[in-house]
Amino acid sequence: MSSIHRRNLLAGGAAVAGAGVLGPVLSVETLAQSKPAVNLQLGWLLSGNQIGEVCAKAMGYYDAEGVDLKFQPGGPSIDGVAVVAAGRHEVGQVSSSPSLMLAASQDIPVKCFATGAQVHPYTFFSLKKNPVREPKDLVGKKVGIQATGVILLRALLAKNKIPEKDVTIVTLGADMAPLLTGQVDVITGWLTNTTALKVLGDQRVDMRLWDTGVQLYALPYYATHDTLKNKADVLAKFLRATGKGWAYALANQEKAVDFLVKEFPNLKRDDEIEAAKVMLDYAFSPKTKVEGWGTMDPKVWQDQIDLYAELGQFSKRTPKLDEVMTLDILKATADARPKA
Repeated sequence: MSSIHRRNLLAGGAAVAGAGVLGPVLSVETLAQSKPAVNLQLGWLLSGNQIGEVCAKAMGYYDAEGVDLKFQPGGPSIDGVAVVAAGRHEVGQVSSSPSLMLAASQDIPVKCFATGAQVHPYTFFSLKKNPVREPKDLVGKKVGIQATGVILLRALLAKNKIPEKDVTIVTLGADMAPLLTGQVDVITGWLTNTTALKVLGDQRVDMRLWDTGVQLYALPYYATHDTLKNKADVLAKFLRATGKGWAYALANQEKAVDFLVKEFPNLKRDDEIEAAKVMLDYAFSPKTKVEGWGTMDPKVWQDQIDLYAELGQFSKRTPKLDEVMTLDILKATADARPKA
């Protein structure tokens, strides 16, 4: 933990007994209440995706805003959206924007208020001896993909008018080996997962989902409707500090990784240095130079909703745009979020 990490205060301060106490005394409880906690519920285990938040914490940016950030790790057995929707934590972050569209379609009261990655890093990987460089190259190919990613492949095919029967889907885990052994012609993953991608070496060919016309956001931040209404000031403080943390990471990458591995000791420094370079390219873009870190485009969201509706993914109803995302917190922090 960083040297600036805030000490946990004991709940329920002790009463001051007896007479003769000079002046007012603030209880521990009062002190704790003066700095509201922001529990960030993640959709994954603690990782380099939080390098900006770790930097903001280490540099005292959250302290300066008067909030106490706490990481709440996710994992296979934790439904982060349900946890936040139930009011247990103030802010959540999921890997991909469709999770929040699907939640809204089921009347789960959560909404995105900023996004961590301007372009989704989800990518289709092939090898130079049998390359897939554009969607039409998928025809006749075996595509290895995680079960949760099949809908992304279906979206790609629909967007590019390729019949699903023209592609063979092979459900796999995260291992890249099936591509090397020829079990599949294409395999999927995130470009930010640099450690896993090393095995493909210089023979790797990338086709990003974003570049095929399926434009999703990665690492969106969300909160409940109630939090957005009643704690908008706290969310604004969180976003201002977080943006500064990401800007610090961009300008000081090796130091940022040092903070990261100190906060999350299970991570390997050399791996994270390589991964940070890629991740930061997705956190900042030409759009953030104009609108600031965390920005997002309502049109991108509406296009996602329309595509998922076309694919029949909304079993209950198609959500409205304003049920899925809001620009209110971004507007409230427009002058403070870093433009880089």
